[in-house]
Amino acid sequence: KKNFLPAVNKLGREGYDGRGVQILRDSDDLAKAFDAPGFLEKLIPFDKEIAVIVARGANGEVKTFPPVEMVFHPEQYLVEYLYSPAYVSQAVQAKAAAIAVRIIETLGMVGILAVEMFVVNEQVLVNEMAPRPHNSGHQTIEGNITSQYDQHLRCILGLPLGDTSIKIPSAMVNLLGEPGFTGQAIYEGINLVLSMPGVHVHLYGKAITKPFRKMGHVTIVDEDRNSLMEKAKFVKHTLKVKA
Repeated sequence: KKNFLPAVNKLGREGYDGRGVQILRDSDDLAKAFDAPGFLEKLIPFDKEIAVIVARGANGEVKTFPPVEMVFHPEQYLVEYLYSPAYVSQAVQAKAAAIAVRIIETLGMVGILAVEMFVVNEQVLVNEMAPRPHNSGHQTIEGNITSQYDQHLRCILGLPLGDTSIKIPSAMVNLLGEPGFTGQAIYEGINLVLSMPGVHVHLYGKAITKPFRKMGHVTIVDEDRNSLMEKAKFVKHTLKVKA
């Protein structure tokens, strides 16, 4: 219905990494809608999107990681930048953590759960969930005392959960295949990025690149938030995956 617009059209199956998501802002966008089973959600005019990684052990012990802030590609709906910690109020942080804990306890789940949320003023709304180590927790490898992967293993092996505190502010940049390139992956600008202090490159070992395919990620750590953001932007515009 036109009076439901603007809305988000999501495929019912096989959507991932931004695929299967299409924003329909007005009637001119209806031709972009998916010709397959799915659903419509009202478009939320949110201020920020954040995520909380929550872990629950076999004995019921629960711990959350501090919320992170995500910036998405305007067309592909993939995370372009992630910043830890999220630049939100203490009240929003507390609400987000409480929501994540309530969800994982209600599900009775053991392991890692990523909960993505919209921040609208001081209100927190759940957007998506992923029951696994997640893109929104990659920065924990360098930025937190316990990584999401370490925490997941602790959960399923029945070990005490680790300290989730932030060691140092961090950012994460996804490495995506450049549009217009398909073939044997070439990492342009990687030497410039590797020479920067606090930069950690993680490649996924995928031999073939395709437009917007996830080929790896880069974590940047820096005590100064402004420097962190500048380094993240430099990495984004310098390290290119081509063929």
